[in-house]
Amino acid sequence: MSNSLFYVSVAILPLFPALGIVGLLWVMISSLPLHLPQVISSKINWGWGILAVWLGINSYFAAQPREAWLGVANFVPFFGLFVGISPLLDSVNKLRRLAWCLVIPSFPVVVLGLGQLWLNWNSPPLVKTILGWELIPQGVPEGRMSSVFIYVNFLAVYLAIAFILSLGLWLDSWQEKTNLKWRLLLLTTIIFADSMGLALTSSRNAWGIAFVGFMVFALYLGWNWLVYGVIGAGISVFWASFAPKLGQEWIRTIVPEFIWGRLSDQMYPDRPLETLRITQWQFCWEKIQEKPVMGWGLRNFTPLYQEKTNFWFGHPHNLFLMLGMEIGIIATILLCLIVGGIMVNAIHCISLQKHEGDFYAPPLQQDRLIIFTYIMAFGSCVLFNSLDVTIFDLRVNTISWILLAGIHGINSWYK
Repeated sequence: MSNSLFYVSVAILPLFPALGIVGLLWVMISSLPLHLPQVISSKINWGWGILAVWLGINSYFAAQPREAWLGVANFVPFFGLFVGISPLLDSVNKLRRLAWCLVIPSFPVVVLGLGQLWLNWNSPPLVKTILGWELIPQGVPEGRMSSVFIYVNFLAVYLAIAFILSLGLWLDSWQEKTNLKWRLLLLTTIIFADSMGLALTSSRNAWGIAFVGFMVFALYLGWNWLVYGVIGAGISVFWASFAPKLGQEWIRTIVPEFIWGRLSDQMYPDRPLETLRITQWQFCWEKIQEKPVMGWGLRNFTPLYQEKTNFWFGHPHNLFLMLGMEIGIIATILLCLIVGGIMVNAIHCISLQKHEGDFYAPPLQQDRLIIFTYIMAFGSCVLFNSLDVTIFDLRVNTISWILLAGIHGINSWYK
């Protein structure tokens, strides 16, 4: 029952977030008593517990405690979600099933986004009341696809995750060598839709992640011809965007303007100084130096930034600098060590070879591809958060923690 409810909840999460979250909450609560010995013995879970206690102390001493306690909701409940669902994801087949549940909803999300941009679709008030999201004609900000998300960057990271998982599933299905053409056709359609959606978000972060993801898959599989082709396309785009005048005008006739114009920032040339990433990062670094251990409290960046610049801004476009400022360097390092340890174990898992007489059986080649796909998908979240912050969207944050729980679950199973 818990397993079925878990997959259904994940599948409906992007379009029916309230139902999805309630389902995941039920799965988490019902799973914990069944796996209590495993939960208690896990060093990773002890790490989450220590971090949760620290966040409570940090919030009590925060510059604005009310904001800090609200910020705790972006972390501690997801520690519980991780602890509750990671024991359920104890086989590669379960990771495959989960990946399908994550990628299939991306297709209707893109369709709604296309309607938003090209047909000026908007949603009736009842949709926002029941489902919790609103379809705004022309997107947020205007001219960029945001679909069922409140802002374009949340859609961009969601599609980047779905794109990478879709690529992994496509390659996994292709390697099966079975007569499942419908599966390849469906995944090809989803990959095409996700690619179109990523392009229409005009998110440079998401474009870069998709490019890197494509390259890493090609390198992992040894497809050198594809690597050279992608590098050639990347050089052309880079030349059209940033290179000197030599040959630039000719290349710009090939590369679409919305790509080189967005990458070179020529589409938005006159932005206020306070909106620039470097300004926000400098502010965070100054605040880290003032309170390096305790930090200023979660969600305290915005009021402190407004107090100094008289300009409201929601976050500093770098999760690690934001956490360093808000919860202190020690807690930020602890979080990075926990997550980094999970990722290192996963990389170690797919790199192990079976030796004669070993009781331990490393993953099969095809299973390694799925584990590698999850590493890539979660890695895309980390990369995106180095230039933005996505934890404030419930759906994106939940999906990120589910990916991490899946990676930890398969690590524990192979151990």
